[in-house]
Amino acid sequence: MKRILMALTAIVTFISHAQSPEKYNLGFENQNEGQSLPDGWFKWGDYSLTIDSTAHSGQNSGKITSDEEGSSFGSIAYKIPANYSGKKIELEGYMKIENVENGFAGLLLRIDGNESSLEFDNMRNQAITGTKDWQKYSIVLNYPEEAETIFIAGILVGRGVAWFDDFHLTIDGENIQTLKEIEKEKLPAQLDVEFDKGSLVDLSGVSREDYEDFELLGRVWGFLKYHHPEIAKGTYNWDYELFRFLPDYLERNNDVERDGLLTNWITSLGPLEVCSTCKTTDPQAVLRPDLDWIQNQGEKLKKKLLEVYDSRSQGKHFYIGMAPGVENPRFKNENAYPDMPFPDDGFKLLALYRYWNMINYFFPYKHLMDKDWNTTLLQYIPEFIHASDELEYEMAAIRMIGDIQDTHANLWRGADKLDEWKGAYYPPVHLRFVEDQLVVTDYYNEELQDEAGLEIGDIVIRINGVPVDEIVRDRSAYYPASNEPTRLRDMAADLLRSSSNEIEIAYVSGDAGPQTKSLKLYPRDSLNIFRWYPKSNERSYKLLENNIGYVSLQTIKNEDISRIKTEFRDTRGIIIDIRNYPSTFVPFSLGSYFVSDTVPFVKFSTGNIDNPGEFTFTKTLEIPGSEAPYQGKLIVLVNELSQSQAEYTAMAFRAGDNTTIIGSTTAGADGNVSAIKLPGGLRTMISGIGVNYPNGEESQRVGIVPDIVVKPTVKGISEGRNELLEKAIEIILEE
Repeated sequence: MKRILMALTAIVTFISHAQSPEKYNLGFENQNEGQSLPDGWFKWGDYSLTIDSTAHSGQNSGKITSDEEGSSFGSIAYKIPANYSGKKIELEGYMKIENVENGFAGLLLRIDGNESSLEFDNMRNQAITGTKDWQKYSIVLNYPEEAETIFIAGILVGRGVAWFDDFHLTIDGENIQTLKEIEKEKLPAQLDVEFDKGSLVDLSGVSREDYEDFELLGRVWGFLKYHHPEIAKGTYNWDYELFRFLPDYLERNNDVERDGLLTNWITSLGPLEVCSTCKTTDPQAVLRPDLDWIQNQGEKLKKKLLEVYDSRSQGKHFYIGMAPGVENPRFKNENAYPDMPFPDDGFKLLALYRYWNMINYFFPYKHLMDKDWNTTLLQYIPEFIHASDELEYEMAAIRMIGDIQDTHANLWRGADKLDEWKGAYYPPVHLRFVEDQLVVTDYYNEELQDEAGLEIGDIVIRINGVPVDEIVRDRSAYYPASNEPTRLRDMAADLLRSSSNEIEIAYVSGDAGPQTKSLKLYPRDSLNIFRWYPKSNERSYKLLENNIGYVSLQTIKNEDISRIKTEFRDTRGIIIDIRNYPSTFVPFSLGSYFVSDTVPFVKFSTGNIDNPGEFTFTKTLEIPGSEAPYQGKLIVLVNELSQSQAEYTAMAFRAGDNTTIIGSTTAGADGNVSAIKLPGGLRTMISGIGVNYPNGEESQRVGIVPDIVVKPTVKGISEGRNELLEKAIEIILEE
């Protein structure tokens, strides 16, 4: 009887599963004949993907195998519509790895919305390598309201093999396989498609006499975008409302008519109620909203604008939010209009208005610009609306982006014509500015060394007959940066690019006088181009002569930290090289090793969507003291290659008991980045929070100021010396 009951139970269970198949094939089991991957799974990256019988459960797993070089990545991915609501999303899965090196393996979870990634983690910081049997891993992310697509994946970076199986996805603890889907209600702003194909606005007749009126319109448009309650609710597609308003505005005859149009426009948006929960600007605010321009308007317009301010939106906003836990701005529901690479007049004006107002209200370093941001809108009106082609438009955009003087800010996507202008052919050598001269510092491909005919340490003085310093002067506006050393860092790699496959250069080699030669150039994909420094697969730490420890953060892994503390405990000194971007976040895990007592090292300034333009300080973060702190000298190496997380890490090390920072000006761009999309498919970023020392002093633009300035020399480059490292060793050996 017992056997019969067990058999019946098994049959019922089988029928139940057969009648209720899982919505998503997260166990890799379902695979149609002829398909190379299970149903729903697809390939990201370059590596080979297969289905394998080495499974954690069931019959199948997803397998990623690198190529011999292991210089790229592979990912087996699955896409799920984000038709769910919740606060937290968790991906669990099993992974087995074999001989993973020079990279990592992990799960991947990405949440996309409005054509951009909203939340992302690929377990890179866990630096999982080596050979490991099946283990369970998990990722937890915030689940944004504006989520549209969920991507889950297994990923392998570097060399090795990885297997993945039994993925399990939950939202607020509920299994997505059984979680009820919801139909997300679209707001009126999302349903408005009237100008999807073009603005129908012609600004060719706009002249110098009109510019101040268009400056005012841009200010009013942006002020309403971030303050008016109806816009905050998503009642209006604020891009398209600009296009609806412009035809009437173009017909204005005088200031009275202009102000009347603007006042009536505001009134048409709906009635306003004075905000009972709005707080006045914090007296201790680092930055305060700039409303002086409103006071300079005619009485009726001024009254209406102040009425909007007193009734401003609070809390949830359709166009702006703050990233949870970090509080850098998240610009939401912004369309990049990628299908119109050269925007029409209305969209060009929109790009200017959108960017200017984002910076005006949500950039923490507006007060550190050389320019007064208040003058910038008027300046760029003619440059944007009269840009005659895609290149001129991209150039106007990058010049304006450069004015905020933030190395995080550039055209990171969509600048096709600008890239063409720089040239499709590249030199076979890597160059840097050393002692204010353009110097050959490395070869991209060793086999091209003889053909290049240039030696390490050679100085390029003219390109196609034009002095290098003159080219730098002419092009500097197209290389945004926080400071000049960082601008030169970014320009150096491009100065020998050309639309031709060869250029004429004049150069100085050693003690010889100037020479000239024709330098052959190559398509980018035929060279092993690196941006600032070559990729390294070396272990992050080693013992130098004289019992000195050396650590490079370029390749550091979490598991290295305990070994460094153990193996370097009795050394005379430790040198930490941050002339790179750290591969793992170490300010606390390694920084605390050099601190005997808890010490403050940083505080942030963050914006306020309830009072746009206001920035206030957070509480100061501290490095916890170590029970057994390091007793020797700590020397930290920095230069213009030290940027963002590298600079933040240097701040943490500076809090140490016996730290000396040597080198030169760092990139001066710190703070979690916020992405910005502009018409024409352009994408840029800003440093989204202010990063300050405990006394309020900024690191932006000035960077990490070294205690001892040490810079490489042309002679040192020629001799293959590492002059900063030499100085660090000298300091440690001093009694």
